[in-house]
Amino acid sequence: MALKIHPALGTIVICDFAGLREPEITKRRLAVVISPHIRIRPNLCTVIPFSTTAPPIARDYHCTIQIDPPLPKPYDSPLQWVKGDLLYTVSLARLGLPFDGKTDGSRNYDIRILTVAELIRVRKCMLHGLGLAQLTHHL
Repeated sequence: MALKIHPALGTIVICDFAGLREPEITKRRLAVVISPHIRIRPNLCTVIPFSTTAPPIARDYHCTIQIDPPLPKPYDSPLQWVKGDLLYTVSLARLGLPFDGKTDGSRNYDIRILTVAELIRVRKCMLHGLGLAQLTHHL
């Protein structure tokens, strides 16, 4: 599961949040990379998690991302909710890529990168979640 190199900005990854404590996320789920590779912080990556469950009340720090075609099971829900109020900087050891079977002994990774427009929507959610909504007009 562990990635060896920092994924590109906007890449959809699987993040293992095991070991955190509730109400933090405590299981594996999809997330999107929102930080570029930064040389002075090797093996760290900032992500925003996704959820397949709609929030009880959608807030400005939530939005949906449509993944078409869907990712491989068990991450095949085409509609993902961005949890912009939950920003995590994690070790690359917690990150992996979705994959669908093997070919010649190697995993078939399904690498997806959000469009610029989708990434802007995610960043707006993040700014709202951080209480920095006044900065969204800069995106």
